[in-house]
Amino acid sequence: MTTEIKQDNTPKKAIHRKKKTFKKPAAAAGKTKASAQAPKKADKKPKSKAAPKPKAKAQTQNRTAKRKPAERKPLPKKPASPLRIIMLGGLNEIGKNITVFEYENDMIVLDCGIAFPDDEMLGIDVVLPDFTYLTKNADKIRGVILTHGHEDHIGALPYLLKSINVPIYATRLTLGLVENKLAEHRLLGSAQLNTVNPGSVIKLGQFSVEFIHVNHSIPDAVGFAIKSPVGTVVHTGDFKIDYTPIQGGMIDLARFASLGSEGVLALMADSTNAERPGYTASERNVGESFEPLFQRAEGRRIIIATFASNIHRIQQIIDVAVKFNRKVAVSGRSMVSVVETAINLGYLTVPENILVDIDSAGRLRADEMVIVTTGSQGEPMSALSRMAAGEHRQVNVNSNDFIIISATPIPGNEKLVGRVINDLMKLGAEVIYEKMYEVHVSGHACKSELQLMLGLVKPKYYIPVHGEYKHLCKNALIGESMGIEKNHIIISDLGKVIETDGETMQFKETVQAGKVLVDGLGVGDVGSIVLRDRKHLAQDGLIIVAAAVSSTGKLVSGPDIISRGFVYVRESEELMEQAREITKTALESALRTGYGVDWPRLKTTVKDSLASFVFQKTKRHPMILPIIINA
Repeated sequence: MTTEIKQDNTPKKAIHRKKKTFKKPAAAAGKTKASAQAPKKADKKPKSKAAPKPKAKAQTQNRTAKRKPAERKPLPKKPASPLRIIMLGGLNEIGKNITVFEYENDMIVLDCGIAFPDDEMLGIDVVLPDFTYLTKNADKIRGVILTHGHEDHIGALPYLLKSINVPIYATRLTLGLVENKLAEHRLLGSAQLNTVNPGSVIKLGQFSVEFIHVNHSIPDAVGFAIKSPVGTVVHTGDFKIDYTPIQGGMIDLARFASLGSEGVLALMADSTNAERPGYTASERNVGESFEPLFQRAEGRRIIIATFASNIHRIQQIIDVAVKFNRKVAVSGRSMVSVVETAINLGYLTVPENILVDIDSAGRLRADEMVIVTTGSQGEPMSALSRMAAGEHRQVNVNSNDFIIISATPIPGNEKLVGRVINDLMKLGAEVIYEKMYEVHVSGHACKSELQLMLGLVKPKYYIPVHGEYKHLCKNALIGESMGIEKNHIIISDLGKVIETDGETMQFKETVQAGKVLVDGLGVGDVGSIVLRDRKHLAQDGLIIVAAAVSSTGKLVSGPDIISRGFVYVRESEELMEQAREITKTALESALRTGYGVDWPRLKTTVKDSLASFVFQKTKRHPMILPIIINA
């Protein structure tokens, strides 16, 4: 069930009440007036010889009364508890973004994303944040707030909701994409989903959270102003400043400036493009680049690979296709899902009879078709990769294809993308990619945009987030260039707890954080040891030694040598026979020395002797698995 939260004017009222709350000097002044009147009553008493002394005493009291208001002037009360900020993901890495804000018995979670496996994570599908700290404090969590609908910000939600059922607050498109993910995991019926419009404010425990419209490479992206008893923390989310956005209007710079005037304790800002000078180009530039490319592709089929979630890009492709009288087909499961959701929610405008099914694309002339597909990052199972490998069921790439890769490779994906481009070119297709033409712009702020944001928000502390360590460091330098003291710039790490009382900010403790690996249906059952073994197997292969030994310590059968991924046995018969003889000698020697019934020691002897022989002959270290049974 989805609940919609409408526009709320709470912030202005809250500020007004706050101003009233702290008008305590007037009450103190009342006490002063009463104190000052006391000596006047004393003056009415009959004078006596000792009168001068009481008079002097009254004057002293009067002077003391005048000083008391200044001495007892009430100061703003410091909160009894600190605000705790904990990044469980998204620092020193790309993806897996999740941040926890904690005050006393209230916690809110900002984003809950996945990361994609690197080359070292053989067989891994996705990488999740470690939710241990959240599950231990489940009763404190008041809700999850989401910045936008990219996988690195919402992809881990189904895995969290399987452990903790907490309310989710997000904008309309973001929530629509979340619903698709929850439906895949059969969690949609039990999820507490709440739609919040940009500009609205929600109350979560002792936190007040304001949703602020920002520009990004997906519609309905927001930043947050998170108000707590300690102060206000502004989180930009993923953002850029686009003066000519495709949809949704320009980023709400006025609200960020207003928050800066009210006073901001800390700014947490996107660091992804902190290394790049200037401003990020507008998304409209890509649309302008498409037109000459469509003209150049006259008479040929056009295939465009981009991020499935980049609805602005897809809208521009559709607009240009209509201008050139071409139909549009969509390929790739995630692309189909996002396009359907965006059309249903009104974020994509598609003229009638323009979209066609990918199955019917082959029946249309090449110059009538545009295919929008996934695979811009070279993912092995993506639609574009299958086209490049000749394994796509509906699309066979040939010399009559004009292919545009409208994306920049995510760090670590460069080789995958390069391989796909090479394979497509081998099939005869002409391939256009980002380095050749302006067919992609980033959704993240560059240096000048970050400086502008800092100048508007004027934070007391600056916390770079969202990026690798080099990105965080560059963002920290941007903070220094804007006059923020070096000791007021916090570069954190996963699991580190930042505590602040509104005046100081420092690291306190560390909570459990890290990576949880998903392999098929298994979540967390593959760890560093399994990955090490997989890497070992991938690099040097496997040798299995099978033998049968009696309980009396005699070799009954074997040893037999079985190899996988080490050498091709038929071409290395002499080597394998020598390995068998070495193993047999080691076994018989061990059995003669009385180790026959010491099974673990017997296996170790076999393993050590064979490993030494194999390395001497091949300089390799295959995994050796002795299987010795009691016959």
